[in-house]
Amino acid sequence: MVDTTAVPAPAVPVPERPAQRWLARLAFLVAAAATVLVITAAGVRGSLGLLLVGAAGMAVAFAAAWWFLSHRGLRRWLAGVLVVIAPLTIAVLYARARLIWVVVLFAALWLAAVAAGRRALAVQDATAGPSEHATPAPHHPYLIMNPRSGGGKVGRFDLVRRARALGAEVMVLEGQASVVELARQAVRDGADLLGVAGGDGTQALVAGIAAEHGLPFMVISAGTRNHFALDLGLDREDPATCLDALSDGVELRVDLGLIGGRTFVNNASFGAYAAVVQSPAYRDDKTRTTLDMLPDLLTGHSGPLLHLRAGGLELTGPQAVLVSNNPYGSDDVAGLGRRPRLDGGVLGVLAVTMRGAVDAAALVGGRRWSKAVAVRTATEVVVTADVPQVPVGIDGEAVMMPTPVCCSIRPGALRVRVPRQRPGVPAPSPELDWTRLRRLALSTGRH
Repeated sequence: MVDTTAVPAPAVPVPERPAQRWLARLAFLVAAAATVLVITAAGVRGSLGLLLVGAAGMAVAFAAAWWFLSHRGLRRWLAGVLVVIAPLTIAVLYARARLIWVVVLFAALWLAAVAAGRRALAVQDATAGPSEHATPAPHHPYLIMNPRSGGGKVGRFDLVRRARALGAEVMVLEGQASVVELARQAVRDGADLLGVAGGDGTQALVAGIAAEHGLPFMVISAGTRNHFALDLGLDREDPATCLDALSDGVELRVDLGLIGGRTFVNNASFGAYAAVVQSPAYRDDKTRTTLDMLPDLLTGHSGPLLHLRAGGLELTGPQAVLVSNNPYGSDDVAGLGRRPRLDGGVLGVLAVTMRGAVDAAALVGGRRWSKAVAVRTATEVVVTADVPQVPVGIDGEAVMMPTPVCCSIRPGALRVRVPRQRPGVPAPSPELDWTRLRRLALSTGRH
């Protein structure tokens, strides 16, 4: 039986440093300067007008974007025009008041304040990544390479020849070959490492076999997006550098997601995105298919009615649900940036429930303030529906799964062999919490 008990990753205690306190103070100083600039240039009434006009314009643009996605025909295109006109109208009003320079300078100062604040909090939020373990080089590595992935990166970077020169057995995928069967046969033949040069979906399938047999797994960033490679700190620009793990590598222990007996390394998606990807027409014309299907999916006129249960959250009717192997960063509305770590022992859960233009406009305040977006972490997620099967996107691959669909996390289930020298994972950009920042700015450093 698989143990899915969460093992939270320990935070590294980082003492406050004078530089961080001064960065926090600088953030407030620059923010205050931006405010004084607006009030001085436009007056109290004028500055309030600037704020109200800007907020109203953005709200109108977001609401119009919702109408564009959720309607067809004339309504859609009128909404599309409004998406363009709203910000242009704001710009014209500011220009007539001769306040464009104020807006530009205010934006520059505010961006500087946010950057300083995030930098101050980033050090406090530092956490320990997966520990590196020195292990002997594999004697019989087996690598599966997809020559079609990433627009032909396998051939462009001469990966087959380079891998064989390092002593690896390489299988180049052809036709409808099953990567799962190839990996299982390699284990039976004595392989002591499994690796993949291909997309995240293929990576996940072979990673599941490696975890099942306790073998190290190697990622070669030859796919199109390579999200898993990105979050492992590998070089996505030159996949050949990943082969260095064969001769000079270390091992990391990372988590694996599990959905209906199948592993995933990145995420599983339900609802609008999964339904669109499932369409036979999607591969031929992604944009047209998406725009044609979204209105019915977003308004609930088609697609299954989903019910989500995760980490104390009970939600009925979300249009989209994303379950990820460890949570994504919190600095964007979609929550699809990158994962600061892969060994936290929890699933990330993001659900979007848009009931109309008001919810779309509320996103102007950011994900933190919008009721349309629910964010949780959990060790188990259950998605049910009013139909016996639902479309699911597993690491970008479309599949149909019987309901209820259960997702869980397998902490430390996968041994990943990576090059000792690699770009690494940059420190996460924390969500800007002005309350925490104020405490840091006012602290004296005495404990």
